Amino acid sequence: MAAELDFSPPEIPEPTFMENVLRYGLFFGAIFQLICVLAIILPVSKSHKTDSDSFEPKNSETVKKPK
Repeated sequence: MAAELDFSPPEIPEPTFMENVLRYGLFFGAIFQLICVLAIILPVSKSHKTDSDSFEPKNSETVKKPK
């Protein structure tokens, strides 16, 4: 009965060129999607000077230009 069982690994054909292209294309596509999602979730901080300028109160003297 033990002689009837075949425990050899199944024969798996080598992947073709197009299967390799598809596999790596899907892999890089998934990485690109993760980068895009992370770019939406994680905000990118702007330069420090731009942030400090936007918080400065503007009084009427700085807004009006002398003629």
